Amino acid sequence: MYGSLRDELLRELEEMRRAGLYKEERVLTSRQGPVVTVRGGGEVLNFCANNYLGLTSHPRVLQAAARTLERWGYGLSSVRFICGTQEIHKEAEGAVSSFLGTDDTILFNACFDANLGVFEPLAGPDDALIPDSLNHASIIDGVRLTKARRLIYEHSDMADLEAKLREASDARRRFIVTDGVFSMDGDIADLPAICDLAEKHDALVFVDDSHATGFMGPNGRGTHELHDVMDRVDIISTTFGKALGGAAGGCISGHAEIVEYLRQKARPYLFSNSVPPTVLGATVAVIDFLTETTEPRDRLMENTRYFRSEIVDAGFDVIPGSHPIVPVMFSRFEEDARLATAFARRLLDEGVYVTGFSYPVVPRGQARIRVQMSAAHGREHLDRALAAFRAVGRELDVIQ
Repeated sequence: MYGSLRDELLRELEEMRRAGLYKEERVLTSRQGPVVTVRGGGEVLNFCANNYLGLTSHPRVLQAAARTLERWGYGLSSVRFICGTQEIHKEAEGAVSSFLGTDDTILFNACFDANLGVFEPLAGPDDALIPDSLNHASIIDGVRLTKARRLIYEHSDMADLEAKLREASDARRRFIVTDGVFSMDGDIADLPAICDLAEKHDALVFVDDSHATGFMGPNGRGTHELHDVMDRVDIISTTFGKALGGAAGGCISGHAEIVEYLRQKARPYLFSNSVPPTVLGATVAVIDFLTETTEPRDRLMENTRYFRSEIVDAGFDVIPGSHPIVPVMFSRFEEDARLATAFARRLLDEGVYVTGFSYPVVPRGQARIRVQMSAAHGREHLDRALAAFRAVGRELDVIQ
């Protein structure tokens, strides 16, 4: 039996390579940072990590992780409700709740697990989930696990969202489900309008803020703070694996009763080992750091403003916005996926590490290179990357 399966898999893998859809994994031989070493490629500038605040290798983070390892050990060898809860878990939940402005928080090993675990306990056959069409894959999969009605609204289309809310008026409960920042486009959900519609149609609001927690809003709390709706969002999921240190871990944060219920019902929480103590010790240290200074956030936003302005002036097609995700689009080219992949490979030759994205990560015909800013980037890093983009862009006839 495996022989026929193997042949089919080989054919499909070859087709992915031919179409430019095959996702290569480059191996780093250094720690994460603005400059990394790639096996076979030497030292390159890193513009494709979610290291927004530049904290993945920050001495304060590494020291906190080391102290936590010494104090609390490597792992728990258990789930939370058996014997896998330490004081560091409760400390981290309290720190996250205080930072996000919520009642309580439940920890997961990844935000993907959080999004897989949150919907099924809360939404049954009599309920309706109303997700944005461009939500993250983890939300899509979490919604699929439920028996609730699913009514997907067109991306950021508030008229369509209201139409779906009216269609779900007979549901016991309605949940509007959205990313705070959409990871491929870098655009930000219109949370004030979403919350207005939720209140008008008696719905709950769920926001995945993975690409915002730590640096969006006046105090870096996320899109709900940015849009001044901190008391109007019911459930927040987010990650510790991006701006908050970059290792692993995620959470659901919100109303105390929802969190307590998820502790009893969320399967990825109940049946997965506890989050490693080192992750939580470092996360608490990051949150403490972000309450003391705005310097990393300020530098990140200045880098973002500069790079966005310069890459557009160079002639590239960039989705407008203010987020550190800067999507350089190839959608106007016939073989967009192949071109995005080739462009990323040439940039690596020029010492700039980025990744081309194409279907199924993004819709067909919308291939791109997602350039990601970090507070750890210096102006010299940005200028070298821009020079490489211009050179490769002219070489491949992407710009004049």
